[in-house]
Amino acid sequence: MILQALYEYYQRKAALGGGDAAPEGFQWKDLPYLIVIDRQGNFVRIEDTQEKIGKKLKAKQFLVPIAPVRSGSSIRPGLLWDQMEYALGANPRKRTDIAQRFDSFRERIKIEFAKVNHPSLQALQSFLDTNPVERIGNVLPADEWNKLQEKNSFIAFRIDGEQPLTDVLFDQLPKPDHSKIVPGEALGAFCPVSGGNGVVPSTHSKIKGVWGAQSAGATLVAFNLPASESYGKTQNKNAQMSEFAADGYTKALNMLLGDGSKNRVQVGDASTVFWSEKDAGFENEFPFFWSVDKDNPDRGIQAVETLLKSPYTGAAISAENAIRFYVLGLSPNAARISVRFWHTGTIGEFADRIRQHFQDLKIVEPKTDKGNYALFFLLSDIALENKVDNIPPNLAGNIMRAILSGEPYPATLLQQAVRRIRAKRDVRRTQAALLKAYLNRFQRFHKTKEQEINVSLDLNNTSPGYRLGRLFAVLEKIQEDAHKPAILNATIRDRFYGAASSSPVSVFPQLLKLKNHHLAKIEHPSHRKHHENILTEIIGGLGADMPAHLNMDDQARFAIGYYHQRQAFFVKAEKETSTEIKN
Repeated sequence: MILQALYEYYQRKAALGGGDAAPEGFQWKDLPYLIVIDRQGNFVRIEDTQEKIGKKLKAKQFLVPIAPVRSGSSIRPGLLWDQMEYALGANPRKRTDIAQRFDSFRERIKIEFAKVNHPSLQALQSFLDTNPVERIGNVLPADEWNKLQEKNSFIAFRIDGEQPLTDVLFDQLPKPDHSKIVPGEALGAFCPVSGGNGVVPSTHSKIKGVWGAQSAGATLVAFNLPASESYGKTQNKNAQMSEFAADGYTKALNMLLGDGSKNRVQVGDASTVFWSEKDAGFENEFPFFWSVDKDNPDRGIQAVETLLKSPYTGAAISAENAIRFYVLGLSPNAARISVRFWHTGTIGEFADRIRQHFQDLKIVEPKTDKGNYALFFLLSDIALENKVDNIPPNLAGNIMRAILSGEPYPATLLQQAVRRIRAKRDVRRTQAALLKAYLNRFQRFHKTKEQEINVSLDLNNTSPGYRLGRLFAVLEKIQEDAHKPAILNATIRDRFYGAASSSPVSVFPQLLKLKNHHLAKIEHPSHRKHHENILTEIIGGLGADMPAHLNMDDQARFAIGYYHQRQAFFVKAEKETSTEIKN
C-alpha cells in the first residue's frame, strides 16, 4: 500500500511535467561542476555551478540518466555524468581499479550511442580518449586542480556555448521500454505495485533526507542477510517489484523529502511526509498543524482557525473531503529506513480528527498568549530545556498517530508533561492544554466515570486532584496579595508544588495554617472575604479526609485546576481594572 501510493504520486507528478518529477529512467542530480570543452574536444574550463544560499553552497540541479546502484567493489558507471574517478579517471586516492572505472565510463557511452552521430558527442569522446586529467592539469594551476580531484565531485560535460550534453542528447538517451517484458517471459515478473510485468532489480535506489540516516542515503526495501531471503532468491529479488515501480517510489520519496519540500515536516525523530491523491488545498495547510513557519509564525494559528471554522463556513476544505490523503513517518535504522507510522484516509476524515485534536486542546488563554497549538510548540513546552530533540524518541510519532487515528494520546505524554511541570514548578498554557486533551480523550474513549474537564474554571468539578490544584492556587494568591507591594523571593509554588501535587496530606495542613497569617496582612476586607469564600467553596467539596497521595491522572487534574484558578484570578483583576477606569 505504501509503495503503491508513492508510485502513483510519482506518476501524477511526472505527468504534470515542469520539473517536479524526473521522467522514468532519469533523475535530478546536484552537479557542482561542469567540464567545458570546445567543439574539437579541447579543455576550456571547469564551471562551478554552486551558489551560496545562507551559509551553505548549493549546487545546481540537472536532469541526468538515473544513477547506477553500486555496492561493494562493483564497477557501474553513470551515463554522461559521474564522479571524477569514473568520468575523468582522476585518481587522488590511488585506487588500483581506476583504469577499469574510467574505461567503463567511456565504454558505456560508446554502447549507448553506437548509432548516434552527433558532433557534440564526438567532441566529448575525443576529449575522453586523450587523457583528460593531464589535459586539464596543463591548463589549471596545480593546487586548484589537486583540490578539485580530492573532492571527487559529481560532474557532467558541455560544449562551450551549449547546454550540458545530457540536455543536448536528451532525445538520444536510452528510455525505459515497458514493452520489452511481457507476461510469461523469463525475465519478467508480475509487479503488485504498478500492476504490470517487469524485470525485478537486485537493489533499489537510496532515499536521502531522512533525519539521522546516513548522508549518502538509505534504503526502504532491502534484503542484505541470507536469513531474510527465501525460495533461492537473493537481495531485492525477494521483493517482487519491477524496476519501473522501484524507480518511481524512490523518486517520489526523494522528492517529498528533498530540500525545500513543502510536503514534509519533522515530528520528533520521525521525518514525516504527506501527499494527497490529487491536488488539494488541505495539502498546503497540513504542515502548519505540526511545525513552525519561520517567515510567518502565526501561520499555524491561521491554519487551525480555518480548520475549526470550515464545517460552518463552507470553506474549500469541505469540497475536498473525498480525496485520499497519506501520511508516512520514517526514521533511520542502520543503513535502512524504518516506517514509524503510516496513515491513509480521506481528507474529510483527517480534517475531522485534527479538528477534534484542537478542540480537545482548547483551554482558557492568558491575554498575552497567541494561542499557538502547533505540535512543535506543544512538544517544546514539555521537553528538557524546551528543546524538541530532548523528547523521548517515540513520543512525537505516537502523539501524531493518536491525532491522525482519533485514538487516545500515549500515556507517556501525560507522564512527560507532569514531570516537566513538577521540575519547573509552573503550569504553562500548552502544558495544561495537553493534560486536558489527554484526560478528556481517555475518558471519552474508555467511557470512564470521571468528569470531563472544561475549557475554563469549573466550580462543579468535584475531582480531588482538580480541587486541590485550585486550593493551591488560592493559597498562593493569598500569599502574593499579603506581601504587596513587596517582592517575594519565592512563593509557595516554588517551594511546595511538587509535594502538594503528589502527597497533599504532607503539605496542605501546614499551608492552611500559614494562610491565616497571610490573610491578616491583606488590607482590604473585601479581598480577604473574597479569598475566604473561595476557600470555603473548595474545601467544602473535598470531604473530610485529605488524600494521602495523588496518582498520575490526579496530578494532571491538580495542574489543570491550578491553571484554571490562576487564570480566573487574572480575568477578575482585568474586569476590576476596567471598572475602575470607567468610573
